[in-house]
Amino acid sequence: MSKSLVKSTSVVIGMTMISRIFGFIRDMVTAQLFGAGMAFDAFSVAFKIPNFMRRLFAEGSFSQAFVPVLSEYQKQKNSTEVKQFIDAMAGTLGVVLLGVTIIGVIGAPWIVRVFAPGFTAQGERFDLAVTMLRITFPYLMLISLTAFSGAILNTYSRFWVAAFTPVFLNIAMISAAMWLSPHMAMPITGLAWGVFIAGILQLLFQWPFLRQLRLLPRPRIHFHDSGVIKVLKLMIPALFGVSVSQVNLLLDTLFASFLVVGSVSWLYYSDRLMEFPLGVFGVAISTVILPHLSRHHATQSAMHFSLTLDWALRMVLLVGIPATVTLAVISGPLLSTLFQHGQFDAHAVLMARESLTAFSLGIAPFMLVKVLAAGFYARQNMRTPVRIGVLAMIANMVFNGLLIWPLAHAGIALATSLAAILNTGCLFYFLCKEKIYVPRDGWWFFSTRLIFANTILAMWLWVGAGPLSEWLTHSISWRFVHLLGLLLLAMAIYGISLWLAGIRVHHLLIPNQRLVT
Repeated sequence: MSKSLVKSTSVVIGMTMISRIFGFIRDMVTAQLFGAGMAFDAFSVAFKIPNFMRRLFAEGSFSQAFVPVLSEYQKQKNSTEVKQFIDAMAGTLGVVLLGVTIIGVIGAPWIVRVFAPGFTAQGERFDLAVTMLRITFPYLMLISLTAFSGAILNTYSRFWVAAFTPVFLNIAMISAAMWLSPHMAMPITGLAWGVFIAGILQLLFQWPFLRQLRLLPRPRIHFHDSGVIKVLKLMIPALFGVSVSQVNLLLDTLFASFLVVGSVSWLYYSDRLMEFPLGVFGVAISTVILPHLSRHHATQSAMHFSLTLDWALRMVLLVGIPATVTLAVISGPLLSTLFQHGQFDAHAVLMARESLTAFSLGIAPFMLVKVLAAGFYARQNMRTPVRIGVLAMIANMVFNGLLIWPLAHAGIALATSLAAILNTGCLFYFLCKEKIYVPRDGWWFFSTRLIFANTILAMWLWVGAGPLSEWLTHSISWRFVHLLGLLLLAMAIYGISLWLAGIRVHHLLIPNQRLVT
């Protein structure tokens, strides 16, 4: 099982890495063409609202509720019953999403007022956000059905398909920005149409793979299906669970809408950099372990359940901590290299650097939340993550109120990171308290080795990057060459430091050994 987990995780990481690279290209194109001003502030809100709801409902509460139930069907039911459940789920989910989409398109002005109330004082930015939200909101329905298809494929260990699917979003947005936007009266609206087109492409891409498994749904509306009822019961309380980080990010937009023009954009670009390690590694690990944890729970294998969680926590820290160190130490050079072109100037780099440094403190906690919450969802326990999620969300609002005035948009980012730390600590506490997770031997030595390796990494990055002023004034080619060299050497130095500290490849596999009590 250990090799299977590592292989599946590697596949997802590889596919997600491709998607994230295209994502960086997308952000570089949009930064050059649209900068960080009024128009991109409006697009950020119009894109973030359906994207937030997608992560909250589709990849958040729905997937966390659907995968354990489907795994149960897979283990305990025949293929006909599994197909009937999928058909009922597809029809029921589809009609709900259609209703939500219609309401969203009609109610776009009120939705923008709720999520970006500061825009109402500036009519042009508000009107533009409403126009684009009406274009992007159907993306919620399309991408939620895509997430439903992806959850089926993941349960049947076709992990690469769902992981590769987001590439089509990035390609569609890049194409729209470069070739569709110039033909629009308001160029930024071309980007919104790119989002809508991407939703169609992503859904169509997954259908052939479902057909290969003979699981392509023939939707039928059946709210009274026992499996559908079980998913809905699990889904409702899960809304504030693993997706609480997305709620907090949307609250960030709400607070930022009251700050100076550009604040929403600065947060967007710094969040995009933070999302790279989170999306590539955190999401990959949590995506792979959820079906495994669900099967261990279904077969009542408590030891393997705990060992799988332990492995996932170590993998997250092995990647999450150096990601934090890297983004915190060289946030300026990263932003300058990737985005300082065209309309995105040096001032925007300096402003986005402040929020990226604050966001970086939450990278490891954000990753850990996804893994720890999966430990509850696999056991179909939604109540505990809900309570913790609500607490974290309230804490985020309090932190925002305290930090936004002295630190402006950077205070918003710091509040999000602090809320993630609180969320992580509470999830970990209850997993251990209920004996769901029992740490195995070696955590003390593993921690000290990580501290050693990351200290060496931080020292190299600090010395190797040099003053930020050089990055702001040199050519694009100079920045790319120096950043590439800096990061390649950083990876080598971190790997060598881990090896010198005593960490070997076999330490990264799940051991068949006694758990520590």
